Amino acid sequence: KLTLNICAYSSTGWMQFTLCTVLVLNFCYSLVSALYFHIGETEKKCFIEEIPDETMIIGNYRTQLYDKQKEEYLPATQGLGMFVEVKDPDEKVILSRQYGSEGRFTFTSHTPGEHQICLHSNSSKFSLFAGGMLRVHLDIQVGEHTNNYEVIAAKDKLTELQLRVRQLVEQVDQIQKEQNYQRYREERFRQTSESTNQRVLWWSIVQTLILVAIGFWQMRHLKSFFEAKKLV
Repeated sequence: KLTLNICAYSSTGWMQFTLCTVLVLNFCYSLVSALYFHIGETEKKCFIEEIPDETMIIGNYRTQLYDKQKEEYLPATQGLGMFVEVKDPDEKVILSRQYGSEGRFTFTSHTPGEHQICLHSNSSKFSLFAGGMLRVHLDIQVGEHTNNYEVIAAKDKLTELQLRVRQLVEQVDQIQKEQNYQRYREERFRQTSESTNQRVLWWSIVQTLILVAIGFWQMRHLKSFFEAKKLV
């Protein structure tokens, strides 16, 4: 399953506004993630996807600009572009490129974990907005669903049975990658739990030593006080 977190960042002049929306899409790899969202002139939409390593991702998008006269969204002009940036779990940029008003981007994950996919319009064409909103339709395909099996069958001259076997092999491979990623997450969680338990243990030991030291100091202080007053 994949989890998508969507955060929008907007800023105007000296004021900055952060609009964060969390969209959780639980789906198996047998499905494709398709959605649309709206962005303003200064907004930036970021998607966070948990992806196994060595997995191909294909994103298709198209933009629509709101027409105030017709009061509906129409296909955006060719002069309007979208900037796409993808970062891996180590915050390393693996894709940074500007596309047109309609396009397709592709990348392959090399590190398992949360990948950040950000989209925003090109800043040199803000005049086209005229204060309006831009609707972006986004279709994300993951793993073996990025393959066009009709093209593969025609290119390799595969029979229906051979094509089905190839699909099953690639599905099994994707399932194995997902299982490896879940093991990786489990191992990281176990390491975090063990580290937390160890810190709690040491903190308890330090607290105990501090209490013993304070108690010993109080006893010494009271003994000195009583001796000074000649009460003992």
